[in-house]
Amino acid sequence: MLTRIQKGCLDGARFIASPYFNERPIGEMITLLVIHNISLPPKQYGGPYVEQLFTGNLNPKEHVYFSTIYHLEVSSHLFIRRDGEVVQFVSFDKRAWHAGQSCFEGKANCNDYSIGIELEGCDFEPFNEIQYQQLAKITQCLKHYYPIQAIVGHSDIAPIRKTDPGPYFDWDYYNNLVK
Repeated sequence: MLTRIQKGCLDGARFIASPYFNERPIGEMITLLVIHNISLPPKQYGGPYVEQLFTGNLNPKEHVYFSTIYHLEVSSHLFIRRDGEVVQFVSFDKRAWHAGQSCFEGKANCNDYSIGIELEGCDFEPFNEIQYQQLAKITQCLKHYYPIQAIVGHSDIAPIRKTDPGPYFDWDYYNNLVK
């Protein structure tokens, strides 16, 4: 069931429950927003595979790449498709498993205190205008309800392991939209 906060931020979003979440540590405030990119198979858009990965239903026989990731227990709070559609997998108040081993400003375990948003895309292509618009709208709403102090890329909290959202994510443009 969507909470009041989610309804206000996510009008028109689909909700698909992921099993890959748990409770946040007691008393932990949501102070970080983490932006990611994902496409499955890599550099291919529009299919059901990201939803399947985040719900534990990815078939390793459908693509050679899937045999390397189908077993992962990962999720995000939101996924913004290339056409602007928003899919929610985990309630914002719960701990989605998007950041992995991570650290921000000396504080480890970013999943404990962050919201993760995946953009359908890759490190090698620009994102679509509608994705920026949706991300900015959602960011503004989240900042209204949560004490978010920083917005970072996955690469900022796990620089040895991750490169997303990548060099084609226009941080200046996004930050201007959020203002």
